[in-house]
Amino acid sequence: MPAGTLYRGREGMWSWVAHRVTGVLIFFFLFVHVLDTALVRVSPEAYDDTIAVYKTPLVAVMEYGLVAAVLFHALNGLRVVAVDFWASGTRYQKQMLWTVVGLWLLLMAGAAYPVLGHAVREVFGS
Repeated sequence: MPAGTLYRGREGMWSWVAHRVTGVLIFFFLFVHVLDTALVRVSPEAYDDTIAVYKTPLVAVMEYGLVAAVLFHALNGLRVVAVDFWASGTRYQKQMLWTVVGLWLLLMAGAAYPVLGHAVREVFGS
């Protein structure tokens, strides 16, 4: 194998990497979510302070990133299932990947205002 990156720009390899990265990000979100929810039993005041931090515009952008990760992970997971269990799945995996990317972009555009709207209003004051 020649020296350099293992990933040579093939869509399937990058989708494999993106699927693993989004899975890890979702896991860490769930871990933090369990911890901050458990905080209410330890110190209700600390829990309230944590929830106040979650209402900031920066966290709204992070929420949008979480939506992006969950949505891509879910759609790509359905594509992986189709490739694995559909007899012609490997033949159409590239087309299915671009369908997933297009659908993901469309849904992310639709999620922008509901997820980021309150942050935009807070920053620009309306």
